[in-house]
Amino acid sequence: MNLLTCLLAFAYLLAVAPLAFATSSVDMQVNGRITPGACAIALSDNGLVDHGKIMANTLHPSEFTVLPNQQMGLSVSCEGPVLFALVGIDNKRESSAAPDFFYGLGMNIHAPGERLGSVSLSLRGPVGDSQSLQTLTSHDEGATWAPEPYAYPGLFMGFARVGDTLPMPLRQLVASLRVDTSISPANGLTLKEQVPLDGSITLELRYL
Repeated sequence: MNLLTCLLAFAYLLAVAPLAFATSSVDMQVNGRITPGACAIALSDNGLVDHGKIMANTLHPSEFTVLPNQQMGLSVSCEGPVLFALVGIDNKRESSAAPDFFYGLGMNIHAPGERLGSVSLSLRGPVGDSQSLQTLTSHDEGATWAPEPYAYPGLFMGFARVGDTLPMPLRQLVASLRVDTSISPANGLTLKEQVPLDGSITLELRYL
């Protein structure tokens, strides 16, 4: 083998060597969370708010008609002390005139472009593990918290001792969930036929 052939062979080995060893190792990650125990969330009345029949001629023509508020029991039960938050998810978000503050009440089935109204949620009198608590709200998924009883769509709701600014782990929580419903001004609605109210909200429990 002459010198030129040797040099060409050595250059070839240098060229293919990086390819031969480029995939000799690979990294992996194993993620997850160990929690003290699973939690279950429940609402009284099977989570149903029924305003019954509302006569069209009782609705205000140019302002929202506020219906009598209703309250239902909210409970969270965990196998052990768990740090969690509740998040309200609006399943009718497109029907809300202010989706960052109010949940939608559905669209008029006889006039699909008409929003029927809004729903507001708030948590009252929370008690956790036999002590009075306050409701905290986070706009940044748990990075910061501030006292706030209203359960705005998409925000985290945690629970803490009165005066504290960080949520605490809880085993048991009970509270009253107040539901305030308002119907849109009647002069903007087509009410020649029966119109069903169709609000739908999911309360989701998330582990922190």
